[in-house]
Amino acid sequence: MTELTITALPAAPLYAVEVWSNPADVSARCAAALGFALPVMGQSAAGDGLTLLRFEPTVWLCEGDVARIEGLLAQDGAITAIGGGIVRVRIAGPGWRALLMQGGVFDAETASFMPAHCAATVIDHVAVRLFVENEDACVAYVPSSYAAALLHFWHEVRPMVAAD
Repeated sequence: MTELTITALPAAPLYAVEVWSNPADVSARCAAALGFALPVMGQSAAGDGLTLLRFEPTVWLCEGDVARIEGLLAQDGAITAIGGGIVRVRIAGPGWRALLMQGGVFDAETASFMPAHCAATVIDHVAVRLFVENEDACVAYVPSSYAAALLHFWHEVRPMVAAD
């Protein structure tokens, strides 16, 4: 990849998975049924078309088919569909980390922010969730109500980042 790209991705099934009691038990049930436990804070876990990202102490963002998780929560949590309120934006290519630093408060250039890691931050006054897909790309989960403005901001500052 030779150019920094900013791409709004097609809508996807997204859910907030909340666990309010017995998180260790829920994680063990997930590990047994899914082959992976609930990820720890700031990390992700994926398998068989399901990705879980942990941004908050008791909430995971889930992308994919949550039918396999619903029964695992039992009385310990709940799942809420949030896909209609989120726009996924892939930022890829050289400078993606520098672009995320523009108008932001999170150090996206830190070596510890590596593939499979995620973070919650604010960029240009917008609450954003970030997921490092690989060394060359990151997906930003942006509230739909601010997506157009944030995409415009990123496109405006992209030439300055590319010039560095």
